[in-house]
Order: sequence, then structure tokens, then C-alpha cells
Amino acid sequence: MDLRKLKKLIDLVEESGIAELEITEGEEKVRISRSTPSMQMSAPPAVTYPPYPAAPTAPAAIVSPPATVTPATAAAEILPQGHMVKSPMVGTVYRSSAPGSNPFVEVGQTVKEGDTLCIIEAMKLLNEIESDKSGVIKAVLVENGQPVEYGEPLFVIE
Repeated sequence: MDLRKLKKLIDLVEESGIAELEITEGEEKVRISRSTPSMQMSAPPAVTYPPYPAAPTAPAAIVSPPATVTPATAAAEILPQGHMVKSPMVGTVYRSSAPGSNPFVEVGQTVKEGDTLCIIEAMKLLNEIESDKSGVIKAVLVENGQPVEYGEPLFVIE
């Protein structure tokens, strides 16, 4: 294949916006690939973790360390008592069926087992989260559009 033909093919690939072109002419084979900024691979950002605390080398002293408040214990102290409805998956919570419509449930509302409490979108699928207990909604622990993790508390029912 001559140089003029190759230049013409390269120009054609650039103008058309295609990512790759392969042409076989007899025994000659040419592949022209075009990389765009969105196709280029980049290194993931570096993540720095805090160092692990040193392992104790001597037996613990008689004096007990001061009590520390971890996020888990702080959350447990703030959350109202009652039956906790937790997220069964990782996703995004939607408290209503459509933007601008009323939420499925509000604090103080009575729900029956099987009533829809919210929707969690996971991998483009909308999953209705139903109440697994009858009672009164004591607390709503998530906001509309908030991402949630597996096991994260969503509602408290009493």
C-alpha cells in the first residue's frame, strides 16, 4: 500500500470519528487506531491510608484507657430505639416514586408489613424497599437521592 493511500485512510479515520479501521488488500494488512481522551487509560488516584496502630508488646496496664467515641457508637446513641429497616443493597435512595411527588412514608405515619418505604436504584434497576414490620415510622434516616451502603439504617419503625 502506498503512502498516499495510508495518509488518505488516516484522514478518513480522523474525520469520521471512528475509533479503529482495518483494511486487508491482498497480503497487506493495515490497522489504524485512533485514541481519544475518553479512551485513554489513566492511573487510578493514589489512596493513602492512615498507619495501623502498633501492636501492644507488653500486657495491658491496670489503668483502663479513656472511652473513645467511634462513629458507630455515636450513631447508635443518636438513633431512636425501635425496629431498624436497613438497606439490603448499595445504591441511591429515592423516597418518592417520581421527582416532585410525595414521599412514600413520613415520620408519624402508620405502615403495614409489605408497604413500600422507598426505592433504591442499583445498577439502573429500581428496587422497592418494603416494610418488614407493621408499626409507626419513628425516624427517616436518609435523604432523597442519597447514596447508601449495604446494611445502612434507612428507617426506624416502632
